[in-house]
Amino acid sequence: MDAGLFAQYVVIAIAVAVSAAVVAKKQFPGAVRRLRIACALPLVREGRPAWLRRVGRAIAPVPSAAGPNCAGCDSCGSGD
Repeated sequence: MDAGLFAQYVVIAIAVAVSAAVVAKKQFPGAVRRLRIACALPLVREGRPAWLRRVGRAIAPVPSAAGPNCAGCDSCGSGD
């Protein structure tokens, strides 16, 4: 495969991945939040290296003051 063609495929793959992430965050904010929490929890546990804990804190969503019934519509001002 030509290097130019490979670079083109990489750029398209990155664009598709970013687009899917934006759509998922906009359409399914609760599911994306739960996924981020599920990915971050194993990384921030005691006994992990400091760099791994920093990655986990970066992945974890910002704590929300909204109640458990919040769907993330941003109409009340307390959503992400």
